[in-house]
Amino acid sequence: MTKPIQLDGSDGGGQMLRTALSLAMITGQPFRMTNIRGLRPRPGLMRQHLTCVKAACAISDGTADGAEIGSTELVFRAGQVRGRSYQFAIGTAGSTGLLFQTLLPALWHASETSTLVLEGGTHNPFAPPFEFLDRVFLPVLKSLGIDATLTLEETGFAPAGGGRISAVIQPSGKPGVLDLHDRGEPLARSITAVSRRLRDHIPGRMLDAARELLQWEEGQLEPRDAGPGVGACLLVEQRFEHAIELCSAFGEHGVMAEKVAHRAAKAMQNFIGSRAAVGRCLADQLLLPMALASSGSFTTMAPDEHVPTNIGVIEKFLLVRFRIEDLPRGLKRISCETF
Repeated sequence: MTKPIQLDGSDGGGQMLRTALSLAMITGQPFRMTNIRGLRPRPGLMRQHLTCVKAACAISDGTADGAEIGSTELVFRAGQVRGRSYQFAIGTAGSTGLLFQTLLPALWHASETSTLVLEGGTHNPFAPPFEFLDRVFLPVLKSLGIDATLTLEETGFAPAGGGRISAVIQPSGKPGVLDLHDRGEPLARSITAVSRRLRDHIPGRMLDAARELLQWEEGQLEPRDAGPGVGACLLVEQRFEHAIELCSAFGEHGVMAEKVAHRAAKAMQNFIGSRAAVGRCLADQLLLPMALASSGSFTTMAPDEHVPTNIGVIEKFLLVRFRIEDLPRGLKRISCETF
């Protein structure tokens, strides 16, 4: 029996686990992760992480020792990934998008088409919203030859959840090489205030504050009245010739609408001023596809703490090495190659 790869999860969060699950299903290499989310206020597996583990077991006929709420150690062994129809419910407002990203790489390696129905949160402050995956993440994968589509069936705000997305993933095999350094000239842009069961003046203030800070004329309100709970989200999107960025911020009880709007607008200002082709959130999400292609590179802003921990997991499973290089004007270039 193959000896499990040893992973220490104390320095990272759920992304380390999700990446390990994806790679274990693709490579067939088991892993043992200890100290899962060890430095978080509530260490161990939360419901959203446990759903990822159970879903990985389901699509790969795998096994997982320690798969329970609060567990800080997990041993996962994958079997054969099978393309078919699956449905998974997180049971909370945990991110359906992060669950989708866990299963996606394994399912594009399957021999048959897969369909997913995922229930939980679609818009919460600890994960990219549905629109980011649909408009930013998946278009890059499409350029690499990965054929997957997402549909928003029902919006699920935190903390109520109740959202639902569906996905269709075609067999795609090895992705093409990523080469994304120049974002090109700016094209279309938009600001959208998405809300549920809030008077229009609240998302309207978010919209107005973001437009004023960015000095953009574009903007729209998008009420979504169906579904449980109350929520608001501001989406600021800028399209370029070769890249797309979408920055988001979420309403919080007791936080002024203008402050929420400024978070998303300032994030977009920072991205535009950086001249990077890839934003911070997307940079973390492109590491695994780039490694599965065995090479590639892109320019980005100063990476957040998820990038080095994610790289550490990937380099345990695959014969690749990453480099993060300093470029002029604060830019970074992240590259990957085999060794």
